[in-house]
Amino acid sequence: MTPTPPPPPDWNTLRDDFPILHQTVHGAPLIYFDNAATTQKPRAVLAALGQYYERDNANVHRGIHELSNRATRSFEAARTRAARFLNAGRPEEIVFTRGTTEGINLVAHAWGTAHLRRGDTVLLTEMEHHSNLVPWQLLAERTGVKLAFLPVHGDQGQIDWERLEAWLTPDVKLLAFTHISNSLGTINPAADICALARRHHVATLVDAAQSAGHRPIDVQDIGCDFLALSAHKMCGPTGFGVLYGRAERLETMPPFQGGGEMILSVDFDASTYKPAPHRFEAGTPDISGAVGLRAAMDYLDTVGRDRIAAHDVELGAYAYARLAEVRNLRLFGPSTGRAGLVSFVMKGVHAHDLVTVADQFGIALRGGHHCNQPLMKKLGVESTARASFYLYNTPGEIDRLVDVLRDIQKFFRV
Repeated sequence: MTPTPPPPPDWNTLRDDFPILHQTVHGAPLIYFDNAATTQKPRAVLAALGQYYERDNANVHRGIHELSNRATRSFEAARTRAARFLNAGRPEEIVFTRGTTEGINLVAHAWGTAHLRRGDTVLLTEMEHHSNLVPWQLLAERTGVKLAFLPVHGDQGQIDWERLEAWLTPDVKLLAFTHISNSLGTINPAADICALARRHHVATLVDAAQSAGHRPIDVQDIGCDFLALSAHKMCGPTGFGVLYGRAERLETMPPFQGGGEMILSVDFDASTYKPAPHRFEAGTPDISGAVGLRAAMDYLDTVGRDRIAAHDVELGAYAYARLAEVRNLRLFGPSTGRAGLVSFVMKGVHAHDLVTVADQFGIALRGGHHCNQPLMKKLGVESTARASFYLYNTPGEIDRLVDVLRDIQKFFRV
């Protein structure tokens, strides 16, 4: 008998799970539209963190007392949960990191240094966050590898993926790309991209910082070699993340850092190292981060990641349509099929000024280059204002943003 699916969530009621949202800022109800930078935390995550620190706080793997055993079980249970969340082949393919940035740096340093040589090419896109650009620049400085960039076309922020095969020349050894652009809201077809790269024997890395908490992620379906995410962008704690690595890739990589925990034995002149993933987790880890991430993954799956994705798309489309009604706004990213964020500039008003005034109305936006300086230059702007949404945001909040933007235009007389 087929089980009856749970009813769809009441998005307004779900807001009650997030204590931080129930406050006023400068006398106005808080509207939090800065989710691409970090998301808020539900009570379930806050409770899990409190439980760990109040009852189970101890170091992992090294102790034999009860608190250490509890902490170790919680830490490794989070690894197993992350493997299930991403549909990894086994928990050993999950490496805990400080976030997406460290995950990409780990791959660039450990895999890149071991496998790439002068004359090889790392293929990126022009929409990459600095976290998926600077590590490859550092690798290029060390090894002499080249960087190439798939171009972004126009304000719609699209890449002509139909031409990808022409870019996959024999010198290309790795293709690293963002799943969802943090500035444009563009959703890239990760599974199709990785399938084509695999046919050309090109390794792949997916930056899932903006997608992991917003839609189902299946690394086996995507077919990537590496995928990096950050806990704080998916209801979890800051300073923690996951790097998924295909087992056969991780096995060929030397350690990223040296120290305690990642070793099998140490002598004065040489050391031997544990297998993956512990080989890449030197030192005392962020145990509470793992506990919080596990609770966040449980929470997101209770809501339903497919439903969160649909809600995201609805909010992104609604925001784009409503903002298009405001005169003298230039919008970026696709007009259809976009993720839950919209970046824009207002004629005659700097993004920082716009965001500062919006804050006086209780609306938290982000203004700047969003760690996308090369993309901003390509678009011909210094910075944009960005409204980014999550499962606790509503169309009514977007309507309020539109009203405030019109008030800002009156204030600046533009």
